[in-house]
Amino acid sequence: MTDPATTDPATTDPAATDPADTDPAKSDLAPRELRVLVAVGAEGGFSAAAVTLGMTQSAVSHSVRTTERKLGAVLFDRGRNGATPTAAGERALAHARRVLRLLEVMGAEVRAAARGDGGGTVAGPLRIAVFRSAALHLLPRALERLTARHPEIVPEVRIVREVGPGTAGEVLGGRADIGIATIGTTSPVPPGLVGGVLLEEGYALVHPAGHPAPRTLPLVDWAENCTLYTREWWAAQEWLPAATVEAEDDGAVLSMVSSGFGMAVMPELSLVGAPPSVEITDLGAGRPTRSVGYVTTPELARSLAVRSLIRELRGTEGRPPSQIVGSPSNCGDR
Repeated sequence: MTDPATTDPATTDPAATDPADTDPAKSDLAPRELRVLVAVGAEGGFSAAAVTLGMTQSAVSHSVRTTERKLGAVLFDRGRNGATPTAAGERALAHARRVLRLLEVMGAEVRAAARGDGGGTVAGPLRIAVFRSAALHLLPRALERLTARHPEIVPEVRIVREVGPGTAGEVLGGRADIGIATIGTTSPVPPGLVGGVLLEEGYALVHPAGHPAPRTLPLVDWAENCTLYTREWWAAQEWLPAATVEAEDDGAVLSMVSSGFGMAVMPELSLVGAPPSVEITDLGAGRPTRSVGYVTTPELARSLAVRSLIRELRGTEGRPPSQIVGSPSNCGDR
């Protein structure tokens, strides 16, 4: 069904001005306008956003047109399949999500201060993006302690593949308050974010237990963010063949190695709790390593909930034994 907004020529013309919009005091975006933007982006259309927001489709369309006039840019491409964010729209959506989240945090922390609990905790969600192995072996103990000390905080965890934008992209896009990410030595955190290293872990060779010549086995690998350092290490290993199997994640890799299908080079965090059917062999002093850390926005870094989680992450026990400084991460794409 064609979205009615696509039939209105004004929806694609941010220069179509309303005299009232020339007043600087009326050019600021209101939170309700940001919520409409976020809903259209999330639902992929004006009609669906209207249903979600309990508004009419024409009211949603008018709100978006007004926002486009104020910003001076087309934010959505209208078509038969709904509304798709333009490049400017993607940027606007990221800012809108982050601004709305800051308004939520402001309300929660102000209420806490009014209760005389300004230095304690706040009630409400804490949105966390994390990659698989960290979700399994690093985050749970931190969350256990966090919720014990601050029961009013409600963690909302999303497991995100650490490929491309990864968990940092979730934070930049305003979909997460904090991300557990692989971060490198040349660029510790992406521009626009702040963060720090939580642990350093080395890579090891993992293969079926008892195999007499594990380096002759096929290579099982998976895609993950990596730095030039790790790529160079991988390319220099003449004994490492091209991967014959590309798995979805490190859990699938470990399962295939455990079944005797091949060998893999994996970070220690992924090997926590490895079954007895696999054997882990040290790769020596020249092995690649990766840094696992956190990233957040400068504004949310000062929030009580984010600071509390970082404190618990830094105190997490049971880390991998390696503490060799290096950079991320698995890269079989030689």
